[in-house]
Formats: sequence, C-alpha cells, structure tokens
Amino acid sequence: MTTLSKYVVALILCLFVSNISAQETEQTDAKKDTISTLKLQKIKRLERLKEDIKIQEREYLKAEIEVINKRLDNDEITADEAEKLKKEAAKKRAANIEDRLAIVDKKIELVKRNPYNENLDENGTSFVGLLVDGKDRAEFGISIKSGKKRPPKYDIRTGNRMVFAIGFNNAIGDGQDLDNTPYKLGGSGFVELGWAWQTRLLKESNFARLNYGFSFQWNKLDIKNNQYFVENGDITSLQDFPSDLKKAKFRVTNLVFPVHLEFGPSRKKDYGDRIRYFTDNHFRVGIGGYGGVRLGSMQKLVYEDADGDRVKDKQKRNFNASNFVYGVSGYVGWGDISLYAKYDLSPLFKDQSLEQNNISLGLRWDWD
Repeated sequence: MTTLSKYVVALILCLFVSNISAQETEQTDAKKDTISTLKLQKIKRLERLKEDIKIQEREYLKAEIEVINKRLDNDEITADEAEKLKKEAAKKRAANIEDRLAIVDKKIELVKRNPYNENLDENGTSFVGLLVDGKDRAEFGISIKSGKKRPPKYDIRTGNRMVFAIGFNNAIGDGQDLDNTPYKLGGSGFVELGWAWQTRLLKESNFARLNYGFSFQWNKLDIKNNQYFVENGDITSLQDFPSDLKKAKFRVTNLVFPVHLEFGPSRKKDYGDRIRYFTDNHFRVGIGGYGGVRLGSMQKLVYEDADGDRVKDKQKRNFNASNFVYGVSGYVGWGDISLYAKYDLSPLFKDQSLEQNNISLGLRWDWD
C-alpha cells in the first residue's frame, strides 16, 4: 500500500469512529433528557398529591364534625363533649396532614436523588421503578393513593348474607305421621342455598329485623317398600315395581322467596364516625314463610334388568307436582347457626285424592 493510500484509510477510520462517538453521545444525551423529563413529571404529580392530601383530610374532618353534630342533635352527647370531640378530630386531621406531607416530601427527594422514575397509575397508586433501556419498569414499592375516599356511612340499616341449610326431609298426608310415611327417614333430605338481605326495623334498636331474599331448595324423598311414582294422566301414585329396586328417589327443585321476622339482642359498637350492630354470639329466632315456583322434578330408579345388568333410570318430567309452592318456616339459633324447620302448605302433587305436604328439619347457617 502506498503512503497516500495509508493516509486515506486512516482519514476514513477517523471519520467513522468520530461518527459513532457522536451517535453514542446523542443517544446518551437523549436518555438523560428522557430521565430528566420523567422525573420532573413525577415531581409535579407528587406536588399535586400534597394538595389532594390536604383536601382529603379536610373532607374527613368535615364528615366527622357532621357526625358529632348529629349525635349532639340526638342528645347522645352534651355540648361540652361535642366541642371536645371536634377539637380532637381537628388535631388528628392536622397531624395526618403533617405526616402524609412529610412522606410525599421524602419521595420527592428520592426521585431527585436517584435515577428512578416515579410511576403514578390510573388508580392513583404511586410506584417506584427503574428506567431501563428507555422503558419505564416498575420494580418495587407501593406508596400513597391520591384518589379521594368517601367517609364511612354512619349507620347501615340493611346488610346481606349467604344462607345455607341442610337436613332431613319427608312428606306426610292426612292421617300420616313421620313413622308411617312411604319414605325413608334416613335417606330423604333437603338442601337450601340462597342470599338474604336483613333490614333493621327500629331506628335506635337492632332487636327486630326483617330478613328477605331468594333461595334454591332441593327436596329429596327416598321411597321405600320397592315402590315408585307412576304418572297416569293427572294422577300420580305409588305403585309396586315389577322387579327388585335398589334405589328409588324423587327430587323436587324449587326457587322460593323467603321472608322472616327475626328477633334477638345484638351488640352495638360506636366507632365515633360510625356505629355498627353485631349479632355474633347472640340468641335469635325467626318466623315467617316463603313462596315460589317449581323448577323441576326427577325420579331416579336403580335396579337390575332380566340379564342382570345394573340400570340407572333418571326420569325428568313434572309428575303432576305443584308448579307453585308456599309454606311456613322458622329458625332458632345462636350466632350464625340455627335449628331450621319448614313446611309446605302447598301439596306435593296437585289434584290428588291424598294430599302430601313436604316437611323439613335441619341446620341453617347465615354467613355475613
């Protein structure tokens, strides 16, 4: 290679290296600008958060003072007690503002001091993250929420709960009792699952409550004496099965709407800004009834055919069962669990010469 060629190659390499260095400098400067912009944005958001904190605590103080005034109007406290409570509430909110603002100031210093990006999501929750390859990736920490929260409601007169019951089931007719029904006591049962609302009837007492809602009931009868139900036109009757029955079960599924008037003591707890009533570990009794519709009915037969094969026959039809069901029910218990009984005033089958009415006894749970 000639001397001139060497100089040309060296010049080209210098230009190439210089260009790469300039590009890297531009990328570095761009990344620094991005970090700086994001940090400024997060600092501004944290400054706005400080104003939100002041507004929020003032709203809480306003709500607490309204509750205190309401208690004063209801003669629950004296004027001196009301003034003392207002001063305590104002002192507490002032301390809350001071402490929460201090936390935000620390976070602002954290953003200024470190290469972190402070992310504020749509719900107002602040995260601390690390800027990697120009992308904002949250890594750790959850801080203050800037969204406004409503103060708790002072008094809640209506609550709701899940209802579950299980136990023995049977059906009795005229001149019958549980000892001589055509259904087995041990194999017949019921299950109930539903949702209930409870409303306090008195303004200042929780002694009387109204429970109402909806439930699904599954009432099952285990037929004995090798008999099964036969539907003949409008008449459904028990008849002997032509071979040996292993099982003969009849089930009715209902959707009902129970209503019970419940009585019993409860514990009242005053939190200052709200009151609540609790029936845990207290005696209660409920009386009422229900009405609804039949959703389905099915008979299940298990037997062996002439070849000795085991047969399971599920017959799904109405069997002339009553389409509309209604009855009376009640429970006596302690806390969440009760002894529960229900009796259908509507007959099991409509237009029958011998009316049969479903009856159930078991345990009931009311879970808040």
